[in-house]
Amino acid sequence: MLRYTLMRLGIFVGCLVVVWGAVYSGIAPRGLGDSNGLWVVLLALLISAPISFVALRKERDRASVRVAQRVDRMKANMDANRSQEDAADDTARAQGQAS
Repeated sequence: MLRYTLMRLGIFVGCLVVVWGAVYSGIAPRGLGDSNGLWVVLLALLISAPISFVALRKERDRASVRVAQRVDRMKANMDANRSQEDAADDTARAQGQAS
């Protein structure tokens, strides 16, 4: 996930630099009043989102497989712990009734 996040951040920063250059060179319109910085950031987000969606598809799929595997492993560990607790409880109850 860290790799995917860093790659997505890199695409955003690249878009931010391009949009900043386009706005300050006059190719793209400027924001109103003091909102120019916000305009540049929002425009960069708007451009970087579809680029990230297409360009990072394989990395996103790899990350989701890893997350799913980790969740499955944690569920298996919880089930194993739960069954150990049940066995210990059954043993304690059986010993308590035999006395």
